[in-house]
Amino acid sequence: MQLQRAAWALSAAAVCFLLLLILHDQILREGHLAAGTCEIVTLARDSSQPRRTIATQTARCACRKGLIAGTTRAKPACVEVAVVSSRQWCVMSPCLEDEGCDLLFNQSGWSCTRPGGRVKTTTVS
Repeated sequence: MQLQRAAWALSAAAVCFLLLLILHDQILREGHLAAGTCEIVTLARDSSQPRRTIATQTARCACRKGLIAGTTRAKPACVEVAVVSSRQWCVMSPCLEDEGCDLLFNQSGWSCTRPGGRVKTTTVS
C-alpha cells in the first residue's frame, strides 16, 4: 500500500512538473523578449497641425547589463547607459544613414535632417 501511494505521489509530481514546464515555455514565447531585442508597444500619429505630424511611440526592450532602451537608425534598440545619462543622443546613431543628426539646444532630444531639407525632431520624455 505504501509503495502504491508513493507511486501515485511521484506520478502526480511528474505531471505537475510537466504542466509547469509547458506553462513556462508558453509565457516565454508570448510575454518576454529575447535579451538585446526591442518591440514597439504603442504608436500614435497626430496630423492635426498643418505641415507637421506628431508621432508618439513607446517601445519595450530587454537589454543586457550596461545597456538601456534607445534608438538606432530610427528603430528601438539597446544602447549604452552612458549615452542616455549624458543626453548625447547623436552618439547612439538615431537617424537613418542619409540623415544628419543634431542635438536640440536643451539636449531634450535630437533632430534628423534629410538631404532635401526635411527635418524630423525627436524629444525624449
